[in-house]
Amino acid sequence: MQSVKDLTALRKVIREWKQNGETIAIVPTMGNLHAGHLSLLEEASKLSDRTVVSIFVNPIQFGKGEDYQSYPSTLQDDRDKLEGAGLDLLFTPNLQELYPGGMDVDTRVNVPKISDILCGKSRPGHFSGVVTVVTKLLINVTPDYALFGEKDFQQLIIIKRMVSDLCIPTEIIGMPIIREDDGLAMSSRNSYLSQAERKLAPAIYQSLLTAADKLGRGDTSFDDVESQGHAELESAGLKPEYFSIRRTSDLGEANSSDQQISVLVAAWLGSARLIDNIKVDLS
Repeated sequence: MQSVKDLTALRKVIREWKQNGETIAIVPTMGNLHAGHLSLLEEASKLSDRTVVSIFVNPIQFGKGEDYQSYPSTLQDDRDKLEGAGLDLLFTPNLQELYPGGMDVDTRVNVPKISDILCGKSRPGHFSGVVTVVTKLLINVTPDYALFGEKDFQQLIIIKRMVSDLCIPTEIIGMPIIREDDGLAMSSRNSYLSQAERKLAPAIYQSLLTAADKLGRGDTSFDDVESQGHAELESAGLKPEYFSIRRTSDLGEANSSDQQISVLVAAWLGSARLIDNIKVDLS
């Protein structure tokens, strides 16, 4: 496994691969890798000749008072996991090089409207920070494929829109959520949970399963299903931020004529903000 930190070295490796006619896939991460990340790398290895993983805790996607300073950093452990997974190139970018103009004045990429709902409503500017850094990675790695987990489903939809709108020749691939045995979606932020909180956390997935069952049985009173999901989380000891039924394709407000819908949730448990979602096929 090669490892580079600067853009010049990155571009040199990529140029050599391209000259050899090799295809490339990238898995962008913020580190603290778990089985969910490694499942993306496994699929990337199947899709392409060469695989790249980036590890970068991107400051411009964190809002004031969020956990940028405390976000878990486990770089050596991450390296060990990636070595065992057969990665070709690890890219750990330099902050100053990625944001040469300074984080407050550097150019930003924004996907309007869809970035302002759900997670974007409570985290203004978050998705602009995400798509800005993803754009920089795609420009420099020029991958054929980029893989993202579906746990961050709104992020996935926004990145797909950005790539389409900016005519970037990279195929964005969403990969299924990897869960713990009790259903909790794997996340780096799960490490924030105390032992007692960890026992409560599976209630998020259970609330999604309950909602999906109601919808699958023909319940079209979406407002009621959302309210019941919200109440279920509160009774389990969580603080729900939203529990929302949306059209899967673009996260627009779902109605009874939609065949492909998703239920998305964000909830606080102690200091951890947890998100999850489930797809429902009504066809």
